[in-house]
Amino acid sequence: MNSVVALIFGYFCGTIPFGLLLTRLAGTADLRSLGSGNIGATNVLRTGRKDLAAATLLLDALKGLAAVLIVGAFAPGLPPLFAAAGAFLGHVFPVWLGFRGGKGVATFLGCLFGLDWHVALVFVALWLAVAAATRYSSAAALTASAATPIALLIDGRRDVAILYVFLTLLLWYMHRANIARLAAGTESKIGGSKPFGDKA
Repeated sequence: MNSVVALIFGYFCGTIPFGLLLTRLAGTADLRSLGSGNIGATNVLRTGRKDLAAATLLLDALKGLAAVLIVGAFAPGLPPLFAAAGAFLGHVFPVWLGFRGGKGVATFLGCLFGLDWHVALVFVALWLAVAAATRYSSAAALTASAATPIALLIDGRRDVAILYVFLTLLLWYMHRANIARLAAGTESKIGGSKPFGDKA
């Protein structure tokens, strides 16, 4: 029962559409009418507000971290993993927005910081290295996410690694359009006309 409650709690934490809320408060265009229509930081960046994009990125990560830490404080063990799964699903499929959310990278990372901060730092390092080498944000996210379950196994976190296999597969599915553009050589680069690709 604790795990079910954790999953539900995590889900509703994840559904908070910070990108949409911040841009509405700032009086910018409706995110759902721009670019990919997603609610993540990349689409916020398309409004021309880098400050709002940065805030969205941070808050989307923090909602995943908060879900894991709050549940862990009351029910340690497996429930925090269910909270992480719920938060990721809530961000990607928010009930308030017709189940059309973001692609989950920031929330993926925020949950990871709550479950194993050592591996979260590995994710950040890989993301930065690949982004610097290729200038593709989507490629950086895909590479770092694919390495995450392996890094978790090396760190002795088999339970978290199993969860992150599923989260990584879903994250890759949400990036299927980016993968197609990477294969075709048409993906936008960091600093290009469509900053950070279509990753939000």
